[in-house]
Amino acid sequence: MRSCTGCLRLIKLKTNNPDSLFMKRIVLYLILCISLQAAPVKGQESITLAACYEWAHQNYPLIRQYELIDKTEQYNLSNAGKGWLPQFAVQAKATYQSDVTKLPFDLERFSAIMPELSIPVLNRDQYQIVGELSQAVWDGGAIRASREGVRAGAAVDRKQLESDLYALNDRVNQLYFGCLLQDELLRQNTLLQRELQVMLDRLRAMMSNGMANLSDCEKMEAELLHTRQRETELKANRAAYGRMLGLLVNRPVGDSVRLIVPSMPGNPLSTGINRPELEVLDMKSALLGIQHKQITAGLMPRIGVFVQGGYGRPGLNMLENSFEPFYVAGLRISWNMGALYTLKNDRRKIEANRRLIDVQRETFLFNTRLQAIQQHAEVRKMAELLETDDEIVRLRTSIKKATEAKLANGVISVTDLIREINAEDQAKQTVATHRMQQLMSVYHYMYTTNNNP
Repeated sequence: MRSCTGCLRLIKLKTNNPDSLFMKRIVLYLILCISLQAAPVKGQESITLAACYEWAHQNYPLIRQYELIDKTEQYNLSNAGKGWLPQFAVQAKATYQSDVTKLPFDLERFSAIMPELSIPVLNRDQYQIVGELSQAVWDGGAIRASREGVRAGAAVDRKQLESDLYALNDRVNQLYFGCLLQDELLRQNTLLQRELQVMLDRLRAMMSNGMANLSDCEKMEAELLHTRQRETELKANRAAYGRMLGLLVNRPVGDSVRLIVPSMPGNPLSTGINRPELEVLDMKSALLGIQHKQITAGLMPRIGVFVQGGYGRPGLNMLENSFEPFYVAGLRISWNMGALYTLKNDRRKIEANRRLIDVQRETFLFNTRLQAIQQHAEVRKMAELLETDDEIVRLRTSIKKATEAKLANGVISVTDLIREINAEDQAKQTVATHRMQQLMSVYHYMYTTNNNP
């Protein structure tokens, strides 16, 4: 009904005007304004800011990394778990030796004494193929620590991806509120055009009565054309914002789509910071703890059972100079002490990485708090400006009404009236801009802290 205020005012001013044609135009225009205000828009799609957040996340190509992270985690867990499966290895060798095993006495004299006993002489070329089947019994917790490390690493990747996707919310805010601001300015521009058109019709009626001249009508008509040019600029800006937002959310956001203005939070804004980046750093710290377990597990002995089967010359009997099959079964204990050389440095590296994460957390919190303080001050500033904006609009409207009355009495020129109309329009645009900037500042603050009041 605000758009019809000018119509009612003009009817009051022209009540005593004998020009009935002018009165009919005003009444018809008033009826049209009321009908347009009351008639609902059918078939118009409406979207919300929350829906844009969700669509932007779903449409962003990075979202496909979730599936890749899950698959990589499954593959790595499967590989780590296969450490408990029996292991099979095959080894073959052919060698030539400079010497072979011999009995420590003269074979010729021994053969002369005991001719019935034959002692073979081993060949210097020897051949062997061995297959071994082994089963780990205890690995010191290495496999368990490895699986924990895989899960923790995948959790870090997921949270990092979530953090990257969270940054989309800020881009959505910029474009969404940019569209809303252009829509509001377009509404103000439409109201201004209607008012200028009414004033132009009034001046034409006054000119027919000799109360105005052609230059007055031309001044008003030029101002109306200038306002229409401004409408073209605003529509171009709205279309650009809509195209960018539509590309981001993979939805058409044209003139036929109505963007719902988000509600202003009623509760005070929270000062806590719950950004996903902090959760990423927490998970990285947990991953370092698991890496510490892996280092400890690497120091533990390994216990397993094995079975070897082979074929070669010689076999297990070194005095049998022929190809023979053989097998060996037993329990194996291995303990690699080489990890002790690097134990201190490995643990120091983990501690250094932990301190690095602490520094990154402090730096992020410091910068985020500074940004939050600036945005909170912006919210307070907009609230204080809005307290006086409405009064400025009221005063500008009152001045314009007085100017219209003076113009009707021939006291001032049309230029003075145009100046006051523009001043009132500028005050209304300022209110619309400040109101949208306040809402945008609140949602930017909510994005910075990731807190909903």
